[in-house]
Amino acid sequence: MRKILNLILRVANVAGLLLLVLIFALPFVWMLSTSLKTLPETMIFPPEWIPRHPVWKNYVDAWHTGPFLHYITNSVIISVSILILQMLTIIPASYAFARYKFAGSGFLFSVVMVTLMIPSQLIFLPVYLELSTFKLLNTHLGLILPFASSAFGIFLLRQAFRQISDELIEAARLDQAKEWKIIVRIMVPMVKPVLVTFALFSFIAHWNDYFWPLVMTTNETARTLPIGIAKIREVEGVGTWNILMAGNLILVAPILVVFFLSQRQIIKAFVYNGVK
Repeated sequence: MRKILNLILRVANVAGLLLLVLIFALPFVWMLSTSLKTLPETMIFPPEWIPRHPVWKNYVDAWHTGPFLHYITNSVIISVSILILQMLTIIPASYAFARYKFAGSGFLFSVVMVTLMIPSQLIFLPVYLELSTFKLLNTHLGLILPFASSAFGIFLLRQAFRQISDELIEAARLDQAKEWKIIVRIMVPMVKPVLVTFALFSFIAHWNDYFWPLVMTTNETARTLPIGIAKIREVEGVGTWNILMAGNLILVAPILVVFFLSQRQIIKAFVYNGVK
């Protein structure tokens, strides 16, 4: 009976996991299917999941609806620049909060945590006015600087740094290692899975960001890929859903590639237990 019960539990577990995979994969499958249909086929009810004659030209049409190469270049520059600046700020800040006790450290960390509760839509107006004062609207710098640091990243890394053994740091200090060497050669390599996970979250968030580039730009100079995809929604007053889905796949493709390349590190981050 115990073996039968264990078998039933394993089957139920596998079935549950397959159901979750299906739930999360279904929108991507539908997006891929729609992107290969003709416009009349997108209106058929009940819908057909497999196109009879895949129309690969939809991707070409989506690409030519605007300066997509320019949009992609802007998205790469902005997302990567934000990530680099965030790494340069959150790593030393997290190390200081995790390993030093100084006057006001608890208060300052509380302030960092409070910023997590403030939605960006609430502060975009004063930030917009400030950037306008410095003539940074419609520039890459104007889209990068407001996100040069991350409260979530500081919190995540602080927790990871606190799990590292004090003996390792003391041994490095006895060898007269400077603090920046301790950070670069000991702390960062040991929390690499956490850093990769945060980098992925940050990249996805800013690659997909629609609100901020829409608010901070009024021309094509610094506009990003999500803005370009939104412009496909209607052509000549008709909802071209097949072209729109092809554009969305162009938007999602880099994220999927980055995710599959870093999924091993993400799994390690969730099972991270300090010193192995």
